[in-house]
Amino acid sequence: MILGMSAPLRFSRTVAVKVGHVQVGGGAPVVVQSMTMTETADAVATARQCVELAEAGSEMVRVTVNTPEAAAAVPEIKQRMLDAGCTAPLIGDFHYNGHLLLTRYPDAARALDKYRINPGNVGTGRRRDEQFATICKVAVDHQKPVRIGVNGGSLNQELVVAKMQENTDGNLGRSSEEILNECMVLSALQSTELALECGLTKHQIIISCKVSRPRDLIAVYRDLARKTDQPLHLGLTEAGMGIKGVAWSASALAILLNEGIGDTIRVSLTPRPGGDRREEVYAACEILQALGLRSFSPSITACPGCGRTTSSTFQELSERIQGYVRAKMPEWKIHHPGVETMTVAVMGCVVNGPGESKAANIGISLPGTGESPNCPVYVDGEHVTTLRGTYEELARAFQSLVDEYVARRYPTPEAAALSS
Repeated sequence: MILGMSAPLRFSRTVAVKVGHVQVGGGAPVVVQSMTMTETADAVATARQCVELAEAGSEMVRVTVNTPEAAAAVPEIKQRMLDAGCTAPLIGDFHYNGHLLLTRYPDAARALDKYRINPGNVGTGRRRDEQFATICKVAVDHQKPVRIGVNGGSLNQELVVAKMQENTDGNLGRSSEEILNECMVLSALQSTELALECGLTKHQIIISCKVSRPRDLIAVYRDLARKTDQPLHLGLTEAGMGIKGVAWSASALAILLNEGIGDTIRVSLTPRPGGDRREEVYAACEILQALGLRSFSPSITACPGCGRTTSSTFQELSERIQGYVRAKMPEWKIHHPGVETMTVAVMGCVVNGPGESKAANIGISLPGTGESPNCPVYVDGEHVTTLRGTYEELARAFQSLVDEYVARRYPTPEAAALSS
């Protein structure tokens, strides 16, 4: 234990919710989800991105349903996903007009596997509860689960004002951050009670309270986990771009997940212009894999580089192997079950290269500056061959060795049955 830090709290969500064929909570593994950024009305592009995200490891995919055209496109999106062999549950994200779209487009309500409701964006005053209740009634009628998703940026302002006034009148001395965090949890719990009053069961409700600062996210979810047994969707909203977004998300999610908080997660990365939306899926999978909670894809151990590695060969080979593994995973996870637990090492010099390569299932130790131009390859701890040649020759040869290892170590179910 780190000096000055208390032992981590442990939480366990006992309620299970089925989203399509995927179980969330109730002891099920933590589920990865993502969200498209195509215009939902473009059914072809949106379905294509849903399939891409699912193949990258997203087990549920969310689309915004914000216009009549978007709602009308939902059934086609779902069918195109199924035609492509993609069974990932499709989630509809509703703000402001969800009560109208779900009632006016019943085919969309039927096609979606879950509805996401933001209590801060369903209306104000009496209309808020009425419109929230309308969405819940649609969910009851179609036997769909919902996520009650409270966001810090769209929190019910009537609730915030009332709590701020209470703090002032009572001279309670609470900070605005403390009050906002309390309002997040209170909004989620009050909305859950309203959903139950509208006829939903506990096995149809997932909750989230997403904010953009790690320390606040940790505080909010610890409080929320103490007060409900409902499954929790976890994520740092508006995490940001690149390294910042990944680091901030991981710093909060890892702490909470290690305490047993979080049944489904999303890493809300801002992609670069023209960037790859799948990066947020890869990041979520890597967080779960780093914590030992799930295995999604072979883990690539790679040398960080130093003055001994003035050649860029190890960097190029690491990137190539990482890309190759990701490209092969949709096929491998079907035909080579268990391959997601494989470890691969691409190392850059003699200091840690042989050791890390021996520790991996398959690894290569490239020569550092001034070392002999030999590249020993290790399989399950044994030196099996030494590669030499140009970068392209090395890359092709090592890639072939990886393919051979996958085929031998993780045989197809049919081959495994024959051998037994």
